[in-house]
Amino acid sequence: MGQLIAVAVITVLAVISPGADFAMTVRNSYLYGRAAGVLAAVGIAAGVLVHVTYTMLGVGLLVSRSPMLFTAMKLIGAAYLVYIGYKTFVAKSQVDIDLSEGAGLSRAGALRTGFLTNALNLKTMLFVLSTYTQVVSADTPVLQQVGYGLFMSFAHLVWFGLAAVLFSQQGLRARLLRKQAVLNKVIGTVLVGLGMVLALTPAVA
Repeated sequence: MGQLIAVAVITVLAVISPGADFAMTVRNSYLYGRAAGVLAAVGIAAGVLVHVTYTMLGVGLLVSRSPMLFTAMKLIGAAYLVYIGYKTFVAKSQVDIDLSEGAGLSRAGALRTGFLTNALNLKTMLFVLSTYTQVVSADTPVLQQVGYGLFMSFAHLVWFGLAAVLFSQQGLRARLLRKQAVLNKVIGTVLVGLGMVLALTPAVA
């Protein structure tokens, strides 16, 4: 149960922490409408599964063949959580969003931009890797690991789908972004705390 809670908390905080995926979703929704934003959210969720797939395979090999290396990766993963927590805490109050009009965006284009934003996103890769190294052990069932990945993808879909709905209503944009400074402080503090706790928690053999 503790592992499930850890995955849920880390995932939710990482998802709502503003980044390239958030900026791209806001841009698509603001410029091209709700459908473009929602399709981008679907692409983002699919992109997460790319990282989940290779992370599951890699972490499984480390657990079974090199426990010491896995422990080292666990500590690095915890350190990364502390790092992104700190960076989020001290981040400027607004994420940069390019609102230049540009060419029109097709449905396939909206889906593709969402997918590529996360499939090629270093932050997402490190988030998935750091989370799995904290909660996966030698006796973690494969179905449970798959469940973690599906939850991560679903959380991205829900959050960015909601962002698409909200930011396609242009009047809400400025008011929501003004709350970002406080949100950054809360997310950063919790992530730093989680990273420190997980770093001190022994890996299960």
